[in-house]
Amino acid sequence: MIQNNKENMDQKMSSITDSRIYFDNAATTALDPVVLETMMPYLTEKFGNPSSIYSYGRETRIAIETARKSVAKILNAHPAEIFFTSGGTESSNTAIYAAVRDLGCRHIITSIIEHHAVSHSVSHLANMDLVKVSYVKLLPNGHVDLEDLEKLLAASEDKTLVTLMHANNEIGNILDIHSVGELCKLYNAIFHSDTVQTVGHFPFDLRSTPIHFITAAAHKFHGPKGIGILYINENVRIKPFVHGGGQERNMRAGTENIYGIVGFARALEIATQGYETDHAYIGTLKYYMHEQLKKHIPGVGFNGDVLGSSLYTVLSASFPKTEKSEMILFNMDIHNICASGGSACTSGADQGSHVIRAINNNPNQVTVRFSFCKHNTKAEVDQVVEQLKQLV
Repeated sequence: MIQNNKENMDQKMSSITDSRIYFDNAATTALDPVVLETMMPYLTEKFGNPSSIYSYGRETRIAIETARKSVAKILNAHPAEIFFTSGGTESSNTAIYAAVRDLGCRHIITSIIEHHAVSHSVSHLANMDLVKVSYVKLLPNGHVDLEDLEKLLAASEDKTLVTLMHANNEIGNILDIHSVGELCKLYNAIFHSDTVQTVGHFPFDLRSTPIHFITAAAHKFHGPKGIGILYINENVRIKPFVHGGGQERNMRAGTENIYGIVGFARALEIATQGYETDHAYIGTLKYYMHEQLKKHIPGVGFNGDVLGSSLYTVLSASFPKTEKSEMILFNMDIHNICASGGSACTSGADQGSHVIRAINNNPNQVTVRFSFCKHNTKAEVDQVVEQLKQLV
């Protein structure tokens, strides 16, 4: 059954893919043709400004609010708690700055392996002497040390913001956000989680999760780029991050990205409907590649809690450093294999991975992140492993 569904998906994708093997889905995914079809009317004839009162505006306003209700239902939140943004970076920035400016947080607890959307925002606030920052310890496998987190919360004399990502985009480790949320609740702390790698990949029940802010970006689950959400718990009151208009219930000024919003909702609907099948299928690819690399590449290692609490989409592998392997990403690209040496959000600048340095600072290893989606195949894994045997 899974294989038949997989073949149908591959046929749909044939028009937008080529001979390249794309194993960098944690950076971005291909736009689903069904999502594009849903978006097209709002790129063409349904072009009205949602703030206009005539029919063109009313139909786009209805589309936005219908999308909001769909997203809220899937995440088990209230529609009034969902705000559309330009993506995960804006959403995290909004939450972090609002926690300091509007909620009185003067202490931030975070980790050294957060996405730069979080870590750079925290550093900026610290550099302005608006907050003091504490970094929670990490366990040897890269997980957050929850005992140390509680110690930091218990010792804090100021209102505290805890900002910890749900799943790490480079090594895949998953945080127990329920346990963290309960700790934050116990110590009256604000809790923000970067959930960009998990919304669209895992089920959420926000009504039962003690959390104040979460974030998401459509392009991580076969939706369009440039559209995301910020969930703000209904008990939280913050001021706008972007000023200039009354859009998004006075929370984010600017004419709405209607086709992006419609695309976000449709992509999330598709991801939710196919979650169990996709999870099972993609997980087999990850574990198959893990076994094949161990079998065929002497000295290969893996980063994070690979076989434990980890994303089923991400595999971070470290190869012995040689003259060949130092150019591994470049040589894979020559052989039409797309993968990442770390976060893709450095815009092509090879600055090394702060995440890998934090958990595996071995100068004799070269790290590659492989990340999978429902359109990948075992045959592609075999091709990549065969090339790696030559490149390493």
